[in-house]
Amino acid sequence: MSKPALKLRSWPLTVLYYLLPLGALRPLSRVGWRPVSRVALYKSVPTRLLSRAWGRLNQVELPHWLRRPVYSLYIWTFGVNMKEAAVEDLHHYRNLSEFFRRKLKPQARPVCGLHSVISPSDGKILNFGQVKNCEVEQVKGVTYSLESFLGPRIPVEDLPFPPATSCGSFRSQLVTREGNELYHCVIYLAPGDYHCFHSPTDWTVSHRRHFPGSLMSVNPGMARWIKELFCHNERVVLTGDWKHGFFSLTAVGATNVGSIRIYFDQDLHTNSPRYSKGSYNDFSFVTHTNKEGIPMRKGEHLGEFNLGSTIVLIFEAPKDFNFKLKAGQKIRFGEALGSL
Repeated sequence: MSKPALKLRSWPLTVLYYLLPLGALRPLSRVGWRPVSRVALYKSVPTRLLSRAWGRLNQVELPHWLRRPVYSLYIWTFGVNMKEAAVEDLHHYRNLSEFFRRKLKPQARPVCGLHSVISPSDGKILNFGQVKNCEVEQVKGVTYSLESFLGPRIPVEDLPFPPATSCGSFRSQLVTREGNELYHCVIYLAPGDYHCFHSPTDWTVSHRRHFPGSLMSVNPGMARWIKELFCHNERVVLTGDWKHGFFSLTAVGATNVGSIRIYFDQDLHTNSPRYSKGSYNDFSFVTHTNKEGIPMRKGEHLGEFNLGSTIVLIFEAPKDFNFKLKAGQKIRFGEALGSL
């Protein structure tokens, strides 16, 4: 391609190309100009910088008189049910961050005791089922690599249990018991949802892996548009074991959701200004004084987002494990996901 063509291949022209009437910039094609794809254009947006700016804005204390109109607008826009909030008085929340992270009344979300796995959060079920060919569906028909999402397997010596086979496939490194299968469930948290997430079952967290990355929107429309979106975005992967073997919960960041907090992990810092693409940071909760890790009870508080985002569960269970779900359904924290 000629030098003039290279100079013309810029994102301002691409923006105009998608905004102006069809054919308005067609003469530029004579010198070799081609518009950047919509996906590439979106990926060029500095979402991490915007998310940090949004995070700082959320911390600004609002004047007492401004709180009710600001929060009321948000409640009306996203359909927030303040009757469930532990504190319904809007003047109580000093800033947007406190409002986003509001707690619920204890009776608002009863935890199902009849099923072994419950929803860790409020949200919408995007997908669920068995993991096949080490590919997981982020939405119907759009997949991502399980290994790209979770990263390389933790060294065997760091596991609280040995793998059942020496097979080199990534799936066989995760499935620790003969006859078990891998399952997954993807839950999308909209901006109006309750933003805290909880333990979906009784399990022990032995390891945390933090992937710094992009902070693109994870709404279902964007998930259909960008392949392996969840592998591009910043995420925190918690892995460990439950009574049937391997269990993991991954909190995926999104635009304006640079802050992912895990309550028992004070060393975790997300949305840092600088990071190496494709890098990750490991932290083990198994120590000389704590040989097992962090025990979590079903329904126990686990962490929180700063706005809305996505939770991905990947776990092994016997072949007769059944989800009690329908794709696209709304679900609330504490309701059943599945059982044996």
